[in-house]
Amino acid sequence: MPLRASLSVRRMIREDWAWISEWFRDPVLDRELGPLDGEWLEYVLARTEGVELVLRGADGRPAALLGCVWDSAGVEHGITDIAVDPARRGQGLGRLAVEAALAWPEHPPAERWIAFVDPENRAAFGFFTALGWDHEGCDALMERFAWSPARGARIGSV
Repeated sequence: MPLRASLSVRRMIREDWAWISEWFRDPVLDRELGPLDGEWLEYVLARTEGVELVLRGADGRPAALLGCVWDSAGVEHGITDIAVDPARRGQGLGRLAVEAALAWPEHPPAERWIAFVDPENRAAFGFFTALGWDHEGCDALMERFAWSPARGARIGSV
């Protein structure tokens, strides 16, 4: 059974704001991805060039939140953010979330996926490296990673 089967994927909705804002009271999430506010919420709910996905575990609880931006040319979509339930860090949910989110059938087609990582965020650098994404160097002061579904390898199985 594919790992992604253990997480369900859906678009974020306004009602998710309560648990998302609670998650971002965590100092690690707030430092790396925050702060989040009502302006962020309205932007994410209104955007059409991407999606913020909620990934739920078998228990029905939110396990991760993952943002995507879509390339209208279909060349490379991007992961904009990955947040894992602070109470369940270190359990492999980030890897499961990326695999499930990239397999979500409502994404427009693209040749590959990219992600940008702050050079000081060593954990995120190690995360994408461990997933088998190609490190393409520094681009606009951010470390750039890429993964292509055409490679035929499942994420994390390098």
